[in-house]
Amino acid sequence: MNRDRVEGQWKQRRGKAVHHWGKVMNDELAAISGKYEELVGRLQEKFGIAKEEAKQQVDEFKELVEQLKKSNGNLIKLQKSLSETNE
Repeated sequence: MNRDRVEGQWKQRRGKAVHHWGKVMNDELAAISGKYEELVGRLQEKFGIAKEEAKQQVDEFKELVEQLKKSNGNLIKLQKSLSETNE
């Protein structure tokens, strides 16, 4: 998998987060930079939801991202395998 494709996939994941939490802007996600409690707090503030609800949403999104990572990892392995077979 080439660099452009990896960068594109990251942009898609980040785009999904922005789409999922439309009121949270790109700059806010970049500033949060993986800080769990800060993200939970921002979601509470933006959407007026309870802390437990915000945590649940973050955890669900985190699980989705992990599944995408595993899927991408499997695709990379498959591509390498196919590339080696074709050589």
